[in-house]
Amino acid sequence: MPRPITISRSAEGGGPGRACRPGLGPFAVGDGGAAGYTLVELVFVTGLLVTVSGMAVPQLLSVLDDYRTAGAARYVSARMQRARMEAITRSVEAAVHFTPVGAGYSYAVYRDGNDNGVLTKDVQSGADPRIGPIERLSDHFSGVEFGAQPGLPAVDPGSIAPGNDPIRLGPSNMASFSWKGTATSGSVYIKGRHAQYVVRIFGTTAKTKVLKFDRVAKQWKPL
Repeated sequence: MPRPITISRSAEGGGPGRACRPGLGPFAVGDGGAAGYTLVELVFVTGLLVTVSGMAVPQLLSVLDDYRTAGAARYVSARMQRARMEAITRSVEAAVHFTPVGAGYSYAVYRDGNDNGVLTKDVQSGADPRIGPIERLSDHFSGVEFGAQPGLPAVDPGSIAPGNDPIRLGPSNMASFSWKGTATSGSVYIKGRHAQYVVRIFGTTAKTKVLKFDRVAKQWKPL
């Protein structure tokens, strides 16, 4: 026997409504011959959206991590240049001093207070006063800290790889800047959850340069 056609009531006035095609359920009310969506179709589309979103989230997090780490490297470079300007304008030596704190480092700028250069003992005794606050990268950039990924190569051929020491500025862990415009040569390595950057300091000019480690090419590239 042919299947009967169910007649719905009109939404207005209770009169005869449109015909529903049998077997399509409540989500498939016809309108001028066009069928709606079945529950199975809705579940499929929802599952597809969840899958695509799940694939995109890790890539998005990686991009955000790289963005924060690059910002931290630029920030440290700017702090170095600010210390250089302090030394020149005050006609005195200034230095960015790094101190190990837990799994990371804090840092601050100090100036020479007794005409013998910025020394760790003078920083600790207060003879070399601090200029500005003591900072940590993680306070400004979530998930970013001074550090080097395992097996990271040196930033320059023939130089020493960072290993477990991301502050490559000599035994005093200070980047010193003279009023003549020169500085301590060295490197400061900065890492995020995945991204790796370095701030290079050139002694003759006291200029800084930021480079990123390309994990695919396995080499350092300037920004």
